[in-house]
Amino acid sequence: MQSTNSINNSSQVATLETNKVLRNTYTLLSMTLLFSAFTAAGSMALNLPHPGFLITIVGYFGLLYLTTKYRNNSIGIAFVFALTGFMGYTLGPILNSYMALANGGQIVMTAMAGTGAIFMALSGYALTTRKDFSFMGGFLIAGILVAFMAGLGAMIFEMPGLSLAVSSMFIMLMAGLILYETSNIIHGGETNYIMATVTLYVSIFNLFTSLLHLLGFMSGDD
Repeated sequence: MQSTNSINNSSQVATLETNKVLRNTYTLLSMTLLFSAFTAAGSMALNLPHPGFLITIVGYFGLLYLTTKYRNNSIGIAFVFALTGFMGYTLGPILNSYMALANGGQIVMTAMAGTGAIFMALSGYALTTRKDFSFMGGFLIAGILVAFMAGLGAMIFEMPGLSLAVSSMFIMLMAGLILYETSNIIHGGETNYIMATVTLYVSIFNLFTSLLHLLGFMSGDD
């Protein structure tokens, strides 16, 4: 009897902990998305230039490293906002380039709506079905690495066809990452809401920019 009660209590504690991580993750994610949108809007209003590929990569991985290092400390939250704010700043010039097009506003809004719909649908599916998508971990890591290297090749050698293929790959990979990370939280694989927030934010950011690229191309303006 005591053993049964102990198991039940452990299960309840685990459920409460999972719900806490989920709640904290979505709260922080909402705040960082708003902050990122604010910095992107500021970057657009000031017509700031894009920092360039090298500074973007160094800034992203540097802030990601600091966020990871201090993920169990309250200062980690500050680094999350620094990271997402920086990414919002880099997004501003990209959005300005699209807004300058004849139907740029429609392209941006469609990409934004598509990103939101995909994220809500995949998160809802993972939360409702509670399926375990942990088996996707290795595939996602390999896929993201391949897509990143292919993206570098497309940029260096100016290959628009490959660039479009990379955007398509990233859409599928980020969709998988949303399923994977949400499932990871539900099943106790991810217990740190700071890292869960960063993973989901990066998924949303890459999903949005990839959709933006594809929609711009299909409209004949990219």
